[in-house]
Amino acid sequence: MNTTLLKPGTLLHGGDYNPEQWLDRPEILEEDIRCMKYAHINCVSLGIFAWAKLEPQEGVFDFSWMHEIIDRLYREGIHVILATPSGARPRWLSDRYPEVLRVDVNRHRNLFGERHNHCLTSPIYRKKVHILNKKLAEEFGSHPGVILWHISNEYGGECHCPLCQEAFRNFVRSRYADIQELNKRWCTTFWSHTYDSFDQIESPSPRGESGLHALNLEWKRFVTCQTLDFAKEEIEALREGESVLPATTNLMYYYDGLNYQKFTDTFDILSWDNYPVWHKKAEMQTALDCGMFHDIIRSIQKKPFLLMESCPSATNWQPVSKLKRPGMQRLSSLQAIAHGSDSVQYFQIRQGEGASEKFHGAVIDHYGGTEGRVINEVAETGKALEQLREIYNSTVAAPVAIIYDWENNWAMQDAAGPRNENLFAKEAVLKSYEAFRKLGLNVDLISMEQPLEGYQIVAAPMLYVMEESFSDKVRDYVKAGGAFIMTYWSDIVDGTDRCFMKGTPHHLMDVFGLRQAEIDALYEGEQNIAAPVTDTSWSFPREYTCSHLCELLKLRGATSILEYQEDFYADYPAVTEHAYEQGMAYYIAADMETEFYLDFYRQIADKLQLYGPWGKETIPEGVAVSTRENMDYTYIFVQNYNSHAISIKPLPDTDMIYGLSDNILDGYETVVWKKKR
Repeated sequence: MNTTLLKPGTLLHGGDYNPEQWLDRPEILEEDIRCMKYAHINCVSLGIFAWAKLEPQEGVFDFSWMHEIIDRLYREGIHVILATPSGARPRWLSDRYPEVLRVDVNRHRNLFGERHNHCLTSPIYRKKVHILNKKLAEEFGSHPGVILWHISNEYGGECHCPLCQEAFRNFVRSRYADIQELNKRWCTTFWSHTYDSFDQIESPSPRGESGLHALNLEWKRFVTCQTLDFAKEEIEALREGESVLPATTNLMYYYDGLNYQKFTDTFDILSWDNYPVWHKKAEMQTALDCGMFHDIIRSIQKKPFLLMESCPSATNWQPVSKLKRPGMQRLSSLQAIAHGSDSVQYFQIRQGEGASEKFHGAVIDHYGGTEGRVINEVAETGKALEQLREIYNSTVAAPVAIIYDWENNWAMQDAAGPRNENLFAKEAVLKSYEAFRKLGLNVDLISMEQPLEGYQIVAAPMLYVMEESFSDKVRDYVKAGGAFIMTYWSDIVDGTDRCFMKGTPHHLMDVFGLRQAEIDALYEGEQNIAAPVTDTSWSFPREYTCSHLCELLKLRGATSILEYQEDFYADYPAVTEHAYEQGMAYYIAADMETEFYLDFYRQIADKLQLYGPWGKETIPEGVAVSTRENMDYTYIFVQNYNSHAISIKPLPDTDMIYGLSDNILDGYETVVWKKKR
């Protein structure tokens, strides 16, 4: 599948466009094109929620208006990402076929309304989507202005109807040899909840079974599987319509309902919708959080992705709709490019006149025209993308990986201990990510299913679930000379959330040279102190606070690097190292403060002679460094998330291709250098 979308060297710049709102006002459509060209927009996403306009009555189709829009856009040099409109069904479909409406977790069927209020198992719904998708492909799949299929919109949610219950039972049957194996793996003897047959299994519900953690995990796996099966059928319909265009779908920020790491093979390109809350806390903290999810999406397929939606100004659905300060729109857009996106796109092109998102930010506001601040900032972003055209389809090479696994997150959230208010699991991942980024290192965030070979350092924060297949990867990785860091609350249960007996980290006690004895959950505001152990090769500048969770370890060959200073486990090891074959295994037993990770990882990187483009020099506070590369060049992005200017010296043997004059990087500005490989 060829995934080159436009002519080589063209980064996509555009967004969601809903002209079906203005078909009775052609002057608005003409003004839109003028404004888009002014803003250097080269593509739009079309038809995302247009089912009712495309099929106003069952079996009655109207594609004429879409033909006119696509033809007009193409004549003006604007291409189309064409959506399948399955995310929101027309009223006639729900009225005639009530089975397509979802049943909620309490077993009540929904009324018509909202988005994604449909059953993905329903044969009727699948049939109707298939018919429309195939017709769309026949009508537009070979149009030169159409470059990509946008499959549905932000897949999400679940249905508990009888059709889904039977599909779930079949899913579970396929995963277990018999019902007795399921009972054993799910630990159903507790509370006398043993199943006699697969026919008794139902999805979790607050009105019924919700305390079997393995059931909850399998249901989440099923929802992902059923969603992907539906998406595959959507794409198959397009192929039946003889379209060979690549397909994408837009994912959401840290969405808990689907395992995005299973989306690898279904879609040709992955994309996501990015709506960070800027100007609420330190900009660099928001940037790190946002950058981490860029890298999560990129790491799923290990190739360029698309930023499908972002807001050019303020959203209307966040608790406070804060305007982006001048420069932030372009800075955050170029962050996506720095982390591997080949597009910057917005929701939305023109602000709607009514309904739920009428006050959501847009390239063209209610006033219209090209006078506004926002459209002019968008235009500046478009110019920047044109200057950076040579980085199109370049990749991000990361020497470091962090294990971020969706199913592990699901299991931890449902574990019922040791902290039920907040495990701070995402924060634990972010601490490692922040430290590596402050060292100027690109980072992949990968699942346990992906290989470890090729990384010089791998960190695994709170890897609660561990299957034997992954522990084998870790063992082989360390044996071969890798540096592997694991933290507290790791290797505790298997894939059905069943506890390992006879010690944890269960599979890797010999690799790390230790055993976990107990784990102490600290109240909010409570802390312990970890102090450096003298007479080691490590050099820490100070003591560090630790909070939330502190493990008590029994050493079996490992060496203590830092030790607790307070409570009854004072002098117990808090951080350890252990040589195993050719590599090193490090264990962090407590939720350490962020600065520890930077000091710790810097020393590991020094041992490995692993440096980013900044070398050993400290990257200025509030500045982010990322790289992309192709066969000939490495492209170095330096972004200033401070509101004030900073002085920055050019890197040696580089040429500037964007930004910077007189070695001053203004607030919210970006500079890009390239260097021959």
